[in-house]
Amino acid sequence: MKIVLMFSKWLFILCIPILVFTASIALLINSGWLWTAEWQKHDVPRAFADAGLLLADSQFQEIARGFIRYFNSNEEYIDLKVTVNNQAMALFNPQETSHFKDVKNLFRLDYAVLLGTLLYCLTFTLGCIFWQKGKYRPVLARGAVWGGAVTLGIMALLGITALVNFQGFWLLFHIISFTNELWSAEGYMLMLFPGGFWYDMVVYVAVLTAVIALIVGGVGTWYMVKTRRE
Repeated sequence: MKIVLMFSKWLFILCIPILVFTASIALLINSGWLWTAEWQKHDVPRAFADAGLLLADSQFQEIARGFIRYFNSNEEYIDLKVTVNNQAMALFNPQETSHFKDVKNLFRLDYAVLLGTLLYCLTFTLGCIFWQKGKYRPVLARGAVWGGAVTLGIMALLGITALVNFQGFWLLFHIISFTNELWSAEGYMLMLFPGGFWYDMVVYVAVLTAVIALIVGGVGTWYMVKTRRE
């Protein structure tokens, strides 16, 4: 029984950073307002205008909604069109739409890992709370503290890496994640998602993950202090 409990506890600790990290990514994926805010911050509308494609803010909002619909749909390829001079035109070329298919597969993997770790963490949490009248609640609290600490350590490492050499980090991510180089396809894709956009997104994910980890670890710490006082 002790071996099973120890294994379950350490698996719980390891699942926490994965759960929080994938949840942060999923949340940001579906935050269209953040996409449009980042596009404004990095002068994406001006870049489009300089390239001869003048779009209104409402059109960029629709592009963001289109991406979110695509990533949460069963469509194989994205089909985003914009209206210019009362005519609809495809925003991306075949190479770009193929890359977005690869990106969608990564996001689907994120969702799957999120669901798996969430189910395990919920099962472990409920078991510790209710099994044998709450006998294992201290185990849950210690696991939450350790899980939060591990998450903070990983996010600190990610943050330092991004600050020191983000381009190298981002290039390595693409080499590992994709089996082709369609991520460098020329067109509106690179204009829509400049390096600064992704740098900010990595920072947002790291910060949001760290905040959630602090909450998880804080709750565990609070329970441990409370039970010691009692």
